[in-house]
Amino acid sequence: MKRNFTFQLAVIITLALFQSCSNEPVLHQNISGKANELIVVISDDSWDGEPGELLRTTLAQSYVGLPQDEPIFKLINIPHAGFKNIFRSTRNIIQTSISSNVDSAGVTMKDDVWAYPQATVEIKAKNAQQFAEIFNENSSKILSYFLAAEKERLTMNYKKYYEKTVFNALNTDFGITMNVPPGFAIARQKENFIWFRYETPEISQGIALYTFPYVSDSTFTLDYLVAKNDSVLEINIPGPTDGSYMAIEKRLDQVYNILEHNKNYASEMRGLWRTENDFMGGPYISLAELDATNQRVVVAFGYVYAPSKNKRNLLQQVEAMIYTLKFNQQDKNDKINSQVKMGN
Repeated sequence: MKRNFTFQLAVIITLALFQSCSNEPVLHQNISGKANELIVVISDDSWDGEPGELLRTTLAQSYVGLPQDEPIFKLINIPHAGFKNIFRSTRNIIQTSISSNVDSAGVTMKDDVWAYPQATVEIKAKNAQQFAEIFNENSSKILSYFLAAEKERLTMNYKKYYEKTVFNALNTDFGITMNVPPGFAIARQKENFIWFRYETPEISQGIALYTFPYVSDSTFTLDYLVAKNDSVLEINIPGPTDGSYMAIEKRLDQVYNILEHNKNYASEMRGLWRTENDFMGGPYISLAELDATNQRVVVAFGYVYAPSKNKRNLLQQVEAMIYTLKFNQQDKNDKINSQVKMGN
């Protein structure tokens, strides 16, 4: 399946701005199912026809920034008659109603209908043609909604159970907080740089966080941040052999966009990393965020190494950790950011 970089870039931007429509959590059973599983309640005819093809093309397209093709979501189609209680606690659900009897066509997104924390979407249309029109108009919102739900579930867990050694080092020495799961250990720390990672015989997940002075708007350009990441990684993250070190893979384009994180100016970059003078590699995600109060840029570069294994879920875990980043003086940043917006 070919990667739709333009579409996924739009989704990433939408996801960064996405706000959940739920209010207070309701009391339900806990969700079931594995990460990134999505049940589609749909008739066999519609699943085999254009509606099913549209759903698969969008929701099961290849996840951007991985070395091997992996779908964004694993879709499991269930006929309407088979949608029993056993399936209603699933974490992600799409219900379709494609019938001439449909009174009000459209899309409805609702949290926690049967379980918590659950994401559900209902799509109603009078026929397959109208379904296609409605879905195409809302496809990026639907995809962003489910991606945001998966990220929020991880973030909720990390806020409850986190590695205090890493948390305290970031809080005390860098003036920020970030939640990573128990088991992460600090591999290296020095002024303005810290590298923490989780290692097993089969996988490695890590985050290199560093800061540098903010002096120009050109800081938040793709070329500058690629070069900056490379210079920091070369010095601080050695490879397994003499003269080897981590670097960004340049033979493939990086996926890059500007966004806001915690109302701060920021950018996100995704792609592949490699080990110069060796053979290791894998996917990465990098968040660069402006700390206006301290006139600095904070970069969190997260990576995964898992040879011969699927990497989508592992990278999503690292992404969720990175997006828990918060400045201790965010209240001061909020005042500066509001003044800048008023000036514009």
